[in-house]
Amino acid sequence: MEDAKQPLHTVNKRLPRIDAYEKVTGRLRFGADLKYPGMLYGKQLHAAYPHARILSLDTAAAEALSGVAAVVTAADIPGQPTIGGIVQDQYVLAGDKTRYHGDVVAVVAAEDAETAEQAVRLIKVEYEPLPVIDGIEAALACRGEPVHGASPDNVTPDSAKIVRKGDIAAGFAEADLILERDYSTQFVEHAYIEPEAVVAVPGPRERQITVNGSIQAPFNVRRSLSRVLNIPQNKATVIQQAIGGTFGGKLDTMEVLAVRAALLALKSGRPVRLVQEREESIRESHKRHPFKMHYKVGAKQDGRVTAMQVSILSDAGAYTSMTPSVNARGVVQGCGPYHIPNVWMDAKGLYTNNPYTGSMRGFGSPQVVFGVESLMTELAGELGISPYEIRRINALRTNDRSTTDQLLDKHTVSVQEVMDKAAAALDFHNKWQEYNQPQTGNKRRGVGLALSMRGVSLGPEGLDVGRAVIQVVEDGSVVVSTGLTEQGQGLRTVLSQIAAEALGVGVERIYYPDTDTCRCPDSGPTEASRGTTMGGGACQDAGLKLNRIICEAVAKEYGVAADQVTLANEVVGWPGGRMSFDRAVRLCAERGVTLMVVGEYIAPEIVWHEEGYGEAYFTYVYACQAAEVEVDLGTGKVGVIRAAAAHDVGRAVNPGNVEGQICGGFAMAAGFALLEDLGLEGAVARHANFDEYLIPTSLDVGDITALIVENPDAAGPYGAKCIGEAATELGAPAIVSAIAQATGRRVRDLPASLEKVLLGHELSRTAKRGSAQ
Repeated sequence: MEDAKQPLHTVNKRLPRIDAYEKVTGRLRFGADLKYPGMLYGKQLHAAYPHARILSLDTAAAEALSGVAAVVTAADIPGQPTIGGIVQDQYVLAGDKTRYHGDVVAVVAAEDAETAEQAVRLIKVEYEPLPVIDGIEAALACRGEPVHGASPDNVTPDSAKIVRKGDIAAGFAEADLILERDYSTQFVEHAYIEPEAVVAVPGPRERQITVNGSIQAPFNVRRSLSRVLNIPQNKATVIQQAIGGTFGGKLDTMEVLAVRAALLALKSGRPVRLVQEREESIRESHKRHPFKMHYKVGAKQDGRVTAMQVSILSDAGAYTSMTPSVNARGVVQGCGPYHIPNVWMDAKGLYTNNPYTGSMRGFGSPQVVFGVESLMTELAGELGISPYEIRRINALRTNDRSTTDQLLDKHTVSVQEVMDKAAAALDFHNKWQEYNQPQTGNKRRGVGLALSMRGVSLGPEGLDVGRAVIQVVEDGSVVVSTGLTEQGQGLRTVLSQIAAEALGVGVERIYYPDTDTCRCPDSGPTEASRGTTMGGGACQDAGLKLNRIICEAVAKEYGVAADQVTLANEVVGWPGGRMSFDRAVRLCAERGVTLMVVGEYIAPEIVWHEEGYGEAYFTYVYACQAAEVEVDLGTGKVGVIRAAAAHDVGRAVNPGNVEGQICGGFAMAAGFALLEDLGLEGAVARHANFDEYLIPTSLDVGDITALIVENPDAAGPYGAKCIGEAATELGAPAIVSAIAQATGRRVRDLPASLEKVLLGHELSRTAKRGSAQ
């Protein structure tokens, strides 16, 4: 990448978001806003039971209803009946049996929404209910019929992941203290503002389809359309509309919704709009994986950790989805940003009849960071030192080896820096000492902090490439296109700033259209906080290429050496001459110079060994979040008073955008810590709308101080790395540890509800002391 220390003109500036005007004026169109002539309205029939055999399915009455144009069941699928990014085991429409309560048995398209709903009620389904596997314990017991016949033990394919380092037995043998703890986390709903919405439009050619909607990964949808509809990919066009939030939730869920709408559109020959109600969205969409984690840690009396062993079981729900990748990140991050000589980690996923689990902001890290950071604070208490001190003693530093035995010598390892900045902003040391003294009254306070290191981009799960096309039009305006998608995180603004920096022009020249699979290069899904690094790297490459093409054209015209011509700040200059960017573009047009290029960024090579060690990611980001809470001992109510969050992002392309991500991430973490619960009973979500599924408001997160730490990374565009998912993986353990200091009781099973806060585990010395024990 280009030298991260060069003078910058648009990168690292607080520029307005390029989509802000359309959003605040209400002009931006979302999926549910789309209308087409002759458009039909779709409706879905969800499963009556989370686990049942389908004995018969009668759609005759629905098809006979006036105004119904099409009814589709599994029998109407012309191609592959399943989708899946890793394992293709997710049924577009349930045919043989239902595997969770969100499965869809049939879909209807009618002239209006009311008729579609009436038609769905007329469909008759005969079920044979099967025993419900409603959690990890039931899956392990494997009583009754497994969720998938191909996995009789209910273990999801390719979900077993390991990390091995050193000699775990020797590490525990040298420990002065051994501590074992169990931690668990819950299903979490993405809770985006806009429910899922797509419109499928049949094309003029046979079996040609275009799908528009709130789609996070258009190229994934195109692949699924091709497989299920049995058409070549060039007959399936997917166009992303504005997305009203996703956080990873509009991946698999949107694939099945898009395919169902396309099936209806092709059968009816008319456009079909399919929009989820909130209850349908919560019922069907995938969730964050619940983890059950057993931690065992050994330490010397001076606080040095000698060994850590972790076992993780994740609830995959009915389908594999991203479970293998989530587990892979879980074992990499599960022992934290610490120098631990001996590590042993195992993870596996299990099929259940619960809602299936997939991508959600953090991708396995919020769960394990909750586990390891709660453990480190508990370990500090057993050793009689502060939570800060236990982390200072064990924190990774540049040129150390990570828990996967990766040498961290290619970037700045800033664990200590982010911890110091967050602790100072919260006045952590003084407050920790103050709140350790006896408190009186019904309301008590406490502070907690947590650290993390997060691998940037996809890691060992596959080749990671970003691509971008930049075109300079003859009037000097610029079009930037990538396969990565704007989801509300500000990616269009960030990539436009990077492209403008590389090209040497102002951001106001750039137009960044919605992603269209027929007009943009595939850059992989917009997940794993890879947008800035991969998309930005590709935009930088394309911009620099165009910059040189323009400079070379000017050099040829004026008879000077190409390396003497520069383009920056809208001016092309050379010894003894200069011209505006617009004039240089006109010169290129007159000389027949093509000003359109493809930029590419391929992630640096890493070496990962299946035995469980090696380079997990090509670089990492580091963070610390600290929180202060007040707990009402009479009710268990927790109030977050303030928080400080320090994040090393490499370089902040747009500092205002980064601060927004940090604050939003902490707010999501507060919900994860304190409130969010599906209320599952027998694998059915009872909290199916926001009146019962509680998410935090601005009053629940306190005052947040967002601290940007910058150590530019040579592997990122202009030194940038990432922020989105890192911002939400730390808050929960910081909040829960603060609750523990305030109450003397620790919650080890999220969320920390009123009852759990009142009845949490008493803090006591239960550790084994001495290797002989």
